[in-house]
Amino acid sequence: MYKRILLATDGSEHSVRSTKHAAALAKQFGGTVEIVYVVDGNKSKEDVLHNMSEYEIELKRKEKTRSVQEVLEQEGVSFKTHILHGEPGPTIVDYANENDYDCVVIGSRGHNALQEMILGSVSHKVVKRVDAPVMVIK
Repeated sequence: MYKRILLATDGSEHSVRSTKHAAALAKQFGGTVEIVYVVDGNKSKEDVLHNMSEYEIELKRKEKTRSVQEVLEQEGVSFKTHILHGEPGPTIVDYANENDYDCVVIGSRGHNALQEMILGSVSHKVVKRVDAPVMVIK
């Protein structure tokens, strides 16, 4: 049922919690997990402006997915990692819909209604627009 699972991560503690759920689904259904980390265009510009080398920038981005990868390795779950560029919400939605996943797992920071209205919520955008079932982990 859930053979192809997309795990959206931002390197936060919420991502690690959502990884445990993605791993459990993959183990239960004999599936694989594809990790996706989206580099926001504004953040990318900031990295360059801080005179970071291309190597340092790449290393920093890979570091964001390291804790998630460690959880999946400990659980014995097969995974791949993709680093994408763009606005996180729409980029995750487009990637998920183009690649026909069985399930998308994403963490939530738990913004209140006002924060979500003002700041927006990546998980909210994903839930509304991805064609596959979405599991949001609080």
